[in-house]
Amino acid sequence: MTLVQLRALVAIVDAGLHVTAAAARIHATQPGLSKQIRQLESELGFGLFRRRGRSLEGLTPEGRRVVDHARALLAEAESIRAMARGLREDNGGRLAIAAAATPARYALPRVLAELRERLPDVAIEVHPAEREEALARLDAGEVDAVVVSTSGLEPPSVPAIPCWRWQRVVIVPRGHRLASSVRPTLAALAAEPLVGHAAALRDGASLMRCFAEHGLAPRIAARTLDAASIKAWVRAGLGIGVISEMALEPDDGDLVALPLHHLLPACTTWLVPRRDRALTRPVEVLVAVLAPHADRVALRRWLAGDRQATLDGRPVPVWSTGAPAAPRPAAILAGLSGFG
Repeated sequence: MTLVQLRALVAIVDAGLHVTAAAARIHATQPGLSKQIRQLESELGFGLFRRRGRSLEGLTPEGRRVVDHARALLAEAESIRAMARGLREDNGGRLAIAAAATPARYALPRVLAELRERLPDVAIEVHPAEREEALARLDAGEVDAVVVSTSGLEPPSVPAIPCWRWQRVVIVPRGHRLASSVRPTLAALAAEPLVGHAAALRDGASLMRCFAEHGLAPRIAARTLDAASIKAWVRAGLGIGVISEMALEPDDGDLVALPLHHLLPACTTWLVPRRDRALTRPVEVLVAVLAPHADRVALRRWLAGDRQATLDGRPVPVWSTGAPAAPRPAAILAGLSGFG
């Protein structure tokens, strides 16, 4: 038996045994409701109603007992639904996010402003952390979600929702000898002192692998954790810098950004929610704002234990300066990996 069948039974009783009225009450059809009752009676092995022709005259003794149990079960089911709603919305008035420095500085402010409009009573915390630390804090239950980036399409964890794709650029001062380069070469970059993110300049990172594969050793001048410092160091003449295109701002007119898409793979920024609990209301709104293309129903199913849940393959946006979730027609990533 199913809750649908029990709900049909109770609806008919509450409608005074008028099947058509009962169907309207629960937004069903009269034939569908009658079919549910026939299936329930077949499974139970006895009739629930006394009938005269096509009309229902009353409940059988067995039917009265089944209705009593059905009301209790439906009430328990509603209690479970209410509990689930409470669990999704019970966040203690707090939303804690661990985020890498670049998205925290250049993408999240607009996102969090919109989230704040939707949930004005929620206190938002953003904890700057690089990828490994952010994911560790998520696993420890210290934060509700993390926003981190990877080189390529491989998700940093499961589940992980791709928010947008972006490219890296080389920045140089205007007047620098590379400023007029349309497609800078690796050899030209290796000849200059280089400043960049510590994670991007460590052995094994995609940028360093690219140099190594071509037999080149870059001249590392300095490492840091944020793009603002890289830009300041480039302005000070410490070297050329490699940053995310999302870190480019209108007041960076004294710098020239050179493309690297012909040398390096695109990067992906991901939103990773806690996997040990249902989606809270604040995290669900965060998903809606940060990744409106994501299938939140599939995400809820995955978190509930359905490892076959998949997203519907809607396109993942490509970063457009000033609008983190605004897709551009070029470069579409078909399908959302990281689920299932």
